[in-house]
Amino acid sequence: MENVIELLETGSTAEGQKQLAELVTSKSELGKAIADSGSGKVVEGVFDGQNMVGSDGKTYTVPPNYASKSRLVEGDILKLVIKEDGMFVFKQIGPIERKRETGKVAYDAATGGYVVMAADGDETWKVLTASVTFYKGEPGDEAIVLVPKSAPSTWAAIENVIKR
Repeated sequence: MENVIELLETGSTAEGQKQLAELVTSKSELGKAIADSGSGKVVEGVFDGQNMVGSDGKTYTVPPNYASKSRLVEGDILKLVIKEDGMFVFKQIGPIERKRETGKVAYDAATGGYVVMAADGDETWKVLTASVTFYKGEPGDEAIVLVPKSAPSTWAAIENVIKR
């Protein structure tokens, strides 16, 4: 990396850019090789709002903090690497097209979870409790959520909360 920086600083930008591109490519290929090597099992699947439904037909629990932080939306494609030591590593590899909606945070006593009711009153989406608590949301607060652009959804990802 130092050689690339030196080449860029000394004026040989073409050679520096070439080496930088080669370095990035080799790093990417090495990462893929490690993930695909015998160091674990790889499963791809679709996020359903709480879990990943794998191509193998099994359901894998996605940590709520990861789903909240990554703002995963129903329909996103995920990759799961199950390491030999049993550790699960999720990675979003195919985000679905999204749209933003606004609504009010509410608590649904029947399900024991939070929902966001659309501003126009037409839709209600379940949201992860981890997202509500991260943004310190409370019933009555305004929420900006992400939902699939071209498909109806039961779940939404909270992008932000505006205190009432």
